[in-house]
Order: sequence, then structure tokens, then C-alpha cells
Amino acid sequence: MNRGAEARPLQIIRDALPQLTGAKLRVAEAILNDPDEVERGSITWLAKQADTSPTTITRLSIAWGYTGFPDLRAAIANENGRDVQAGWESDIGSEVTPESAPADVLRILGSLQFKAVRSAIELVDLQAIDSAATAIAKAKRVHIFAEWGDTPPATELYFRLFRIGVPVWIHAGAYEAEVGAGLLGKEDVALVLSRSGESEIARTFLERAKENRAIAQLVTGTPESTLGQLADISMFTGTGLGGSWTEYFAGRSSDGLICGLLWMLVAQKVPDSFEVPAPSAVAKPIRAEAGKKNQRRRQ
Repeated sequence: MNRGAEARPLQIIRDALPQLTGAKLRVAEAILNDPDEVERGSITWLAKQADTSPTTITRLSIAWGYTGFPDLRAAIANENGRDVQAGWESDIGSEVTPESAPADVLRILGSLQFKAVRSAIELVDLQAIDSAATAIAKAKRVHIFAEWGDTPPATELYFRLFRIGVPVWIHAGAYEAEVGAGLLGKEDVALVLSRSGESEIARTFLERAKENRAIAQLVTGTPESTLGQLADISMFTGTGLGGSWTEYFAGRSSDGLICGLLWMLVAQKVPDSFEVPAPSAVAKPIRAEAGKKNQRRRQ
């Protein structure tokens, strides 16, 4: 049986290293050091790299279970191709390929986001979100915590709550989050955004907040998670962590929808907050006053 069909060629070569010496060892090392060049290069090129003859390479290829160097080179190319494909699918996902046309990429991403939003609408617990909004509207302090990919929707929610006068802070680091939780009191709110619902820092943040009798809230795609069990109010987005970037990116739509809904419900409970002047309205008199001061100085 052809040994090359049973195992990966580069692993075969690695396994053979302890038994190789001289020119054969140099050939093996040259292949392992740069398999990409080997799959593109000729037997003459490899012989030059290993300071040996093409005949030695042919004999070594046969010893490893291949019909010759062309067969070995094809096996290496096939292995590299599988590795690239596996890496792409692990990171990006299988829906989009390196050959996908831009229009197809757009269609696929749009379809996945639409699916995530539809899932959020179907699975949302309106009573839970309304309860969370009521607590935020009444709280003297609201502290938000998020990490990595959960940060964008958390930051958006922070800015919108800040805009309507909610006393809100946002944290990303462990020490900062712990201090923030320690500042919370009875009926304040500790809100975590975590798609996975698994984070030691977030768990400590919520536990510390609950010790101070604050209300622990969670926006998550995994309600049965550790944080989901810990939170007083858990808001399900309908989209879990996923196994690739494509799936995770789709969930941004459901994350944003639930956070947007939460903010709107808070805003409904504090409508007087919209009397606060918009930034552009505040900036005009400030600039006008600054202009008057500069004019007086010139006089």
C-alpha cells in the first residue's frame, strides 16, 4: 500500500528524522523548513538546497512510500491545501470561500444577519428586558462590562444611556471592573454583555455587585451559561457564540437589536431626559462666547 495515502507527508518526514543522516537528513530538513517552496519547486532546486543529488531525493521519496519526487511534491501540496482550507473554515466559516464573488459575500452576510435578527425577535423575553430597563432608569449608578467582541454593542449602549442622563460607566479590564462593582449599592445595576456567557472577570464583576445588593443583568446568546445562571435578569439575543467569524459577525445584529430595545425602553421611562440640549446646540453659544472673549482681548 502506498504509505503516502495513509498519512500526511510532512508528518512522515518528521517521524523519519531520527533515523536520517547526511544528505538524507539535509533533504528532510529542507522540505520541513519550507514546504511551500518545495511544492512549487523542482527536484533540481531541492537538490541544490540540500547540497545533494536528484537521485538521492528520488530514493528518499520512494523510501517514504511515494513513487518518486513528483508524487511526494503533490502530496505536500495537497496537505498544504487542506491546512489552508481547514484554517479558513475554522476562522471565517464554510459559507464564504476564498473564491466567493463580492456579491455572494454580501448576500451571505446579509442573509445571516437577517436570520440573527429574526431569531432575536422570535426569542426575546420582553418582560425581562422591560424589567431591566426599569432598573436602569431608577438606578443611581449603572456599570457596564464587556470584553473583546462584545465591546462594540456595549459601547454603543453606554453612549446612548449617557446621552439621556443615565449615570453610567463602562469597564473592560479586570481591576477596573472589580472597583466599579465595589462602588455599586442597593438597586444599582451591573450589566454584562457576553455572547458566550463565560468569563471569569465578568463572573467576579457580577458576584461583587450582588454582594452590594446591586441588580445583576446580562445580555447573552447563551442563557444557560455560568453568567446566565448568576444574573438576576438575563436577556437572550437569540444568537450564540458560533464557531466562526461569519457566525459571530451575524450575531452583532441581534446584539445590537436587543441593546437598542433596552435603550429605547429606558428612554421611555425617562422622557424628560430629552430636554438636555444636543451637543450641537451646546457648542454654538460656547463658540460664540469664546469669539467675544477673543475680540475683547484684541481690543
